[in-house]
Amino acid sequence: MLKKIGTTLVISGLLIFTLLPALDQYQLADVATTIQNEYHRQAIQETTTEALLPQKKYTSTFLFTSELKNALKNAREKLDRQAKAGLPQGAGEWDYRMGAWAEQEYLLQLTVKSGIGMVSLHPWLFLLLTAGLAILGGILYIAPTFMELPGIKNNQLQHRPLTKGVSGTWQKTLLLTAIPLILAYGYLYTGDLLWPVLSALACIAVALLVHYYDRQKSLKNGDAAAHKSSGWLGIALGAYLIAFYIILYWAPHFAAPWIKMTEPLSLALSGKPASQWFLYGFLYTIAVLVMGFRMIARYRHNRYQLMRTGSVMFFQTAFAFLIPEILVRLNQPYFDFKNIWPLNYSFFFDWNLENLLSSGDLGIFMLAWGIALTLVAVPLMTWLFGKRWYCSWVCGCGGLAETLGDPFRHLSDKSLKAWRYERWIIHGVLVFAVVMTLLVLYTYFTGSSHVLFLSSDSVRTWYGFLIGSSFAGVVGTGFYPIMGNRVWCRFGCPLAAYLGLVQRFNSRFRITVNNGLCISCGNCSTYCEMGIDVRQYAQRGQDVVRASCVGCGVCAAVCPRGVLRLENAAADIDTRTTKQRNDLLAALQQQR
Repeated sequence: MLKKIGTTLVISGLLIFTLLPALDQYQLADVATTIQNEYHRQAIQETTTEALLPQKKYTSTFLFTSELKNALKNAREKLDRQAKAGLPQGAGEWDYRMGAWAEQEYLLQLTVKSGIGMVSLHPWLFLLLTAGLAILGGILYIAPTFMELPGIKNNQLQHRPLTKGVSGTWQKTLLLTAIPLILAYGYLYTGDLLWPVLSALACIAVALLVHYYDRQKSLKNGDAAAHKSSGWLGIALGAYLIAFYIILYWAPHFAAPWIKMTEPLSLALSGKPASQWFLYGFLYTIAVLVMGFRMIARYRHNRYQLMRTGSVMFFQTAFAFLIPEILVRLNQPYFDFKNIWPLNYSFFFDWNLENLLSSGDLGIFMLAWGIALTLVAVPLMTWLFGKRWYCSWVCGCGGLAETLGDPFRHLSDKSLKAWRYERWIIHGVLVFAVVMTLLVLYTYFTGSSHVLFLSSDSVRTWYGFLIGSSFAGVVGTGFYPIMGNRVWCRFGCPLAAYLGLVQRFNSRFRITVNNGLCISCGNCSTYCEMGIDVRQYAQRGQDVVRASCVGCGVCAAVCPRGVLRLENAAADIDTRTTKQRNDLLAALQQQR
């Protein structure tokens, strides 16, 4: 009964949250108090007045932003024409002209401030009706798990509509559909939502074709069980997450009611109005905390899992969400002390360096801290503990994957072909991040934005679009129900690649195998979120030495025989695996 009530509350909260952009009302806010740049402010006042926007009331976000976007576009074109005729005395070109990024920022600011409907007038109410109901429902759904006997119970997890996933062939089809559309959007991006919506719709269409194909195949083969276990709910959830990230990154003005809903909380923490990134951080933290509660219930028989889950919940709540907001209230730079380059790819951008250097002693400390994490903490901590110290205990991306993504961990592809793709792609992203950082540092110190045929501005724009937004967000999280919970960590995270190189060649960490006890049940491989076929290592009596292993320890937690163990051994780092394999081969030869 509690699970049914919990499910109802979660769905209700999610439905209200989804409908908010269509519920609020708008009347254009005072442009003079919103836009700081005097040239932009004057042009926007003229074009919005010509379009009669201040005199109109709009019944939804979509109607208001459509007309406001046209007025802002007209203002930008007007300033461009005037700039060609001659700039005012003392005005820089881009102080006068309005770039596309400024147009998007003004669109978001004016939309958020122009809300006059129920959401804008009663933000706390809608915060409770959305996040509040979802949190309560999640807790009620998870609570009965504590009444069961501890230990792993699969309970048909791999055959449920939400967690079944799709086959490897169709995973590739979805990716091959998404990638060219994302690239096309990158080239044609004008601030319009058309291309990302088309991209999402194309992915959904392919997913529905997958579902239809599987259904027909099941019916043809008379496989009723396979038909009933279609992953259609997972496909729907993936599409929802993809749509949310598209709005968050590329059309945040449609999220204005969601942002307004969280504004009282933002004002309480930082003293500043909410932004789309505050909204995202708030939702991100809720997901980690509620699903972390589920992790505790599910893996409570294992002390290591309890400590690890508590760690990611703490670091996400304190270091990623609360401390940066409190720093802003204290007039200090917004700074996540646990975010490390190259995952924090903008750390060496000129605007960030100037912000830190101009913020006094604390800013200098933040700069030194970030550099020390990259050059000292990463190799030292990875040598001592493996990449698990960060990927499974501290990282926000890993925290979301381990909590929200845990129901999908069995969907990771364990094939050798996937591993080959993984190595090339993730190390390619690392090279991309290093090249981009070197270019932006060269520009920062020399003032020149070109090195040979490369433009630092263009390279970092494309990195932010392809890796920081499309890969890490749209694909990395949206594909949880399709390709497993560590798609980003496994294939895209440049910091994971850096940590993995240290772990593979110079680390005391290993998952060791107790020879002769493996019964080949396959639990370890099934639950490995990083696509490692752990069973093969266990059958051979061979330590798990893959660079991609994040040391989550779930393989050891679900092993019924205690075959696997996480260790930090100081001896025979380079020869241990070879010796284990040779001992096993010698024993087999003696048996013959």
